[in-house]
Amino acid sequence: MRIGIDLGGTKIEGLGLAADGREIGRRRVATPRGDYEGTIRAVVGLVEAMEADAGEWGSVGIGIPGTVSPETGLVKNANSTWLNGRPLPADLARALARPVRVANDANCFALSEAHDGAGAGAAVVFGVIVGTGCGGGIVVNGEVLRGPNGLAGEWGHTPLPWPGPGEWPGPSCYCGRTGCIETFLSGPGLVRDHGGALPAEEIVRQAASGEPEACGALARYEERMARALAAIINILDPDVIVLGGGLSNVNRLYDRVPRLWGGYVFAAGALGESPRTRLLRARHGDSSGVRGAAWLWSDRV
Repeated sequence: MRIGIDLGGTKIEGLGLAADGREIGRRRVATPRGDYEGTIRAVVGLVEAMEADAGEWGSVGIGIPGTVSPETGLVKNANSTWLNGRPLPADLARALARPVRVANDANCFALSEAHDGAGAGAAVVFGVIVGTGCGGGIVVNGEVLRGPNGLAGEWGHTPLPWPGPGEWPGPSCYCGRTGCIETFLSGPGLVRDHGGALPAEEIVRQAASGEPEACGALARYEERMARALAAIINILDPDVIVLGGGLSNVNRLYDRVPRLWGGYVFAAGALGESPRTRLLRARHGDSSGVRGAAWLWSDRV
């Protein structure tokens, strides 16, 4: 059995997969917020309970809202701040008495969708999470691309490309800079752009009914996403871009964004070509992160 753990800020979810990808068990517990040792115990308890349920031992892969420094083995950039500066992989391996693999949750999402999701069969997959924040992950020939700094795919904390009037220097970001893609394309970014009074879901609903201000906010969102993803196409040229997170459920994105990004993809507009990269919705939805954590122990990884 392959066990995947999605170590979120409010919940820890565990999933067991059989060798052929069938789900054979799922459990969820509350995250002990602010308690590092409690988080270790919660993960260990979840793994032990899943193994007891299935009656078999499992490999363990873990997705976290941050990255592990290849140099020090310590967690960094996690919005679950009590994990930062801690040797989470080593501590979990010791507590579970087995090796563990730990990856950024966006990388796990991308791996899941590349393995047996919307990007299955594609050589290069860029996975995008647009929800409370914006994350990205890159999978090439079935393998997560991490990079020497563990930062490959950190798309949300690069500047929104080709900024227009009023977009620069842009909103402040928690990372300490301004104008990050996350400040525009996250759910809170859409809410801010609309004026801050309505949740993102209501803005989308009102836009579907033709309300002018909501339509304007969603049109700006689509154009900004097109610019941000065109920059990825120019650099990475992926076969498939897969969207996950709450805003991935906006149906019109999959038609409108590719229509817009051609104007920013290098030479595409000038030559009258349509970029061949496909924009697809995640096949596994909210389960992609925990499934990808389990697939960290795939033979291809």
